[in-house]
This record gives sequence, structure tokens and C-alpha cells, in this order.
Amino acid sequence: MSSLTLGNFELTAIETGRFMLDGGAMFGVVPKTLWSRYISADEKNRIPMAMRCLLIRSKATGRLYLVDNGSGHKFPPKMEKIYSLDYDHSDLISSLEKAEVAPGDITDMVFSHLHFDHCGGTSVYDKNENLKEVFPNAAYHVNRRHWATANNPNAREKASFFPENIQPIADSGRLNLVNDHHTFEEGFTTLPMSGHTEGQQLPVLSGESKTIVFAADLIPTHAHVPLPWVMGYDMTPVQTLSEKEAFLEKAANNGWYLFLEHDAHHEVITVKKLNSKFEMDRSIKLTDIS
Repeated sequence: MSSLTLGNFELTAIETGRFMLDGGAMFGVVPKTLWSRYISADEKNRIPMAMRCLLIRSKATGRLYLVDNGSGHKFPPKMEKIYSLDYDHSDLISSLEKAEVAPGDITDMVFSHLHFDHCGGTSVYDKNENLKEVFPNAAYHVNRRHWATANNPNAREKASFFPENIQPIADSGRLNLVNDHHTFEEGFTTLPMSGHTEGQQLPVLSGESKTIVFAADLIPTHAHVPLPWVMGYDMTPVQTLSEKEAFLEKAANNGWYLFLEHDAHHEVITVKKLNSKFEMDRSIKLTDIS
């Protein structure tokens, strides 16, 4: 497993498995005749999704960060079937092992947000069906506004927040609630984006005149770059439109690299603006950034 050096950081993509979600829900009001040109659906109208996380080693502080950790293994068989969870493709612990990292080595878990496919890997059931933390030494960093939402969700979003994922974080004694635009250290900050869910935070890493943004669910796949292509899962789609436009304008103008968490085939992309519309420019691996 190869890594990228960016300033004081060493970055490694951590694959934690694949799953399937309804294509209609992933693209909202965009007709299937359009989105299916970019991502094909199966016979149940589901599209393949990655759960790609980011490991960050800081040479300056010695911190070892992990951004999100996938869905974990706590699903009952019925739910595994519904989401077609595939851990044969990849697995959180196995991917960390390939990076020569043990779960106890992680000093900081940075959550973009707490929907089940982003934080389920925080805990597992032991042989007695008791919840056990996977990262016993990590501080858990969650946006303050998002923590309030996750613990008191509206009826529409409630199905995305699983108590068995969130309660171990609350009980750990290592929860760190952060504000918008939080700085973890020089060159590592966050951007708040609340259209998808209140207080989602996108990690931003800068160095050597380059910027990499963990795009999380603002832009889950390359097919979500066009402005109107917004997920049906977003709580406030009009806000997502506004956030995306400002974000993509900066990304295109400044040559930002966007690390895609959910695209099964595109790991990192750049974007361009052509005839007043945004589109993918290049698709590369994290290790190909130069």
C-alpha cells in the first residue's frame, strides 16, 4: 500500500468495504436516464458505493488521524442483504494492517458526520453481544452542531443514525466537540457543509501549494459534480446547491484535489468550469498527485 506525502502529512486511502444504495435516492430529482450514463444500477436499482476513508500521519505532531471508518460489522443479516455489504472487497482492519497500523495506534478519529456508513466501524459486538470500541486510544472529533443533530434527529434523518454507533462515542470519555472551521494543526482544517446534514465537516489538507479535500457527502461520487445533481438524502437540498456552487468555484479556480469517499471507481478527482457548468476534469489515484 503506497502513500502520498503532502507537506507535513503522509496520506493513505483506507478501503473499508463496498455497499449498494438506491440510485434514485442518490440522485434525487435527476432522472435515471441521465445518471445511469455515469453509474450503472443493478436489477434492484442500486448503485455500487465505496466506503473510502483517509489515514493521515502528521510528521509535525506525531498524530495519527483517521477520517471516517465505514459501516462496521454490526448489521443483522437482513440489513446486510438490503445494502449488499461486501467486506470481501476490503475491510477496515485489514486495510489498516496493510498500512502497518493497528487500531490502537489511531490517536484521532475525525468524523465528517455520523451517518451509519461513516462511523459504524467505531465499535463491534464481542462474543457476549456487548459493544466494544475498536479505537481505544482515539479522541473522537465531531462538529458540535452535528452532534446535537445526531442525538436528536428529525423523523426523516433518524434512520441514518444508529444508537449502537453513536452511544460508544458518547460513553468513551474522549469525545471532542469542535466548532466550524476547526484547525487540528497547521495545514489541517475543516469546512462546514450543512445541506446534507447539519454540521457535516470536510477535512482540508494543504501543503506544497496543493490542497486535498475529503469531499464526504457533499460530492459523494464523480457523478455528483453537476450543481443540480443532489442526493435525495440531503436534508436541505437548496442549501446543498449553494454550498456546492461556492465550493466547486474554489475547487476549480485553485486546482483542489477532491478525495471521494463513496465513488467505487474514482478515488480522487479535479473539477473544471466549462460554459458556466462544473464537471470532472481528471480522475486519479491519491498516490498519483504530483
